[in-house]
Amino acid sequence: MKKKVNIIGSGFSSLSAACYLAKDGYDVEIFEKNSSIGGRARQKVINGCKFDMGPTWYWMPDVFEKFFSHFGKVPSDYYELEKLNPAYRVFYGEDNQFNVSGSLDDIFDLFESKEKGGANKLRKFLKEAEDNYTIAIKDLVYKPGVSAMELVSLKTMVRLGRFFKTIRTDIKRLFKNPDLIQILEFPVLFLGAKPQDTPTFYSFMNYADLVLGTWYPKGGMFSVVEGIQSLAIELGVKIRLNANVESILIEGKSAIGLRVDGKNENCDIVLSGADYFHTESLLPEDYRQYAPSYWEKKTFAPSSLLFYVGIESEIKNVEHHCLFFDKDFDTHALEIYDNPKWPKDPLFYGSFPTLSDNTIAKEGVSMATFLIPLAPGIEDTEELREKQFNNIVDRFEKLTNQKIRDKIAFKESYCVNDFIDDYNSYKGNAYGMANTLLQTAFLRPKLRSKKLNGMYFTGQLTVPGPGVPPALISGNLVSGLINKDFKNDEKNIR
Repeated sequence: MKKKVNIIGSGFSSLSAACYLAKDGYDVEIFEKNSSIGGRARQKVINGCKFDMGPTWYWMPDVFEKFFSHFGKVPSDYYELEKLNPAYRVFYGEDNQFNVSGSLDDIFDLFESKEKGGANKLRKFLKEAEDNYTIAIKDLVYKPGVSAMELVSLKTMVRLGRFFKTIRTDIKRLFKNPDLIQILEFPVLFLGAKPQDTPTFYSFMNYADLVLGTWYPKGGMFSVVEGIQSLAIELGVKIRLNANVESILIEGKSAIGLRVDGKNENCDIVLSGADYFHTESLLPEDYRQYAPSYWEKKTFAPSSLLFYVGIESEIKNVEHHCLFFDKDFDTHALEIYDNPKWPKDPLFYGSFPTLSDNTIAKEGVSMATFLIPLAPGIEDTEELREKQFNNIVDRFEKLTNQKIRDKIAFKESYCVNDFIDDYNSYKGNAYGMANTLLQTAFLRPKLRSKKLNGMYFTGQLTVPGPGVPPALISGNLVSGLINKDFKNDEKNIR
């Protein structure tokens, strides 16, 4: 008889794990508390406009290709990709803005134009970044974080210094131009930590950005979610929506099921892709691995204030992705990590997907998503949200030389309280636990419970870390551990 796996949550990591486990012969059922799949990558439809609620960047296409290849598929079986060129635009001020091209040769020319010798410096930097990418994405991130020995190899030992230097130190050693420095520091924000706290090994994110490029799945990132959902259903996975998990059932020292909306759902294996802290709160205290003090000491990636906006006119002087870096980077970082509070003048991000895709919006409406990184756990009120919105719209209008305020047809916001309500997110964080040196690989919360047989975890608070590609990999890793534990085979690393 097939072993039954009950999965909590339907984000990328849960869907990924569900596919692997179903392919390997398990009976898999997903329980999602919300009315839609996708977790943080859900879709919000407002007045006929389809907004990606969370991730909007499609990076590391090779990770998606590798995922689908395990099932004899390719991404194009489920969604259509377009490489963006330019990849994004950066605004440093009214008279200082430029595009980061989708062409590497153009990027070299940009760096040379901003700093003499910049092209050759970038070539040197990207050569090391590619080396890091090869080691990380093709080797290290596919380790399940069980032991420190996973990091020990000839390749890592000869590059040990890259784990103890910071990416900021490396970048500033090569470049002096502040604009170029910010371009190179920007990708590590996806890892949830300050550049001065992020090991230089993570320069592989720069390789993902500048070399592999930025892509757009037609219909938005939710089309990727739908694609993986389709694959899961093809493999026999069952998905239940509006199914709130109230507790995890235990017998002896084993997890044996879930209590869902007042009913017991028995199984052989419980896997949670929901927030790790919340998942452990569903267990009796004796079976929790990490005390509240453990989580309090950890460095969490930011939360976010998001605005989903419909504008009844064409948006001009922007690209699909835009970074608004017209204020001080380090000051905003201090307001997130060191002195948590609402930022005075935050950096922010804008996504304008209707520039690339007219199928997702009502005719005559341009879509805009604005995102401000925030400290998790801070007070969240409508008044504070509105103050931030007025700040960034004033700056947006000035930087892009256009008026949009009077043309806003609708606006909805999403912030700390919503992350808690919808995802049971610890302190309302948006991106999980940051990838600092002491929160990497085996130093992150474990995929397998050490206190309860048949209890597993996946997602951004465990291995390998935050982001959509790591979430797909996390599903791979945890399904491998389950296979190893329940089938006694060596199919765990695919």
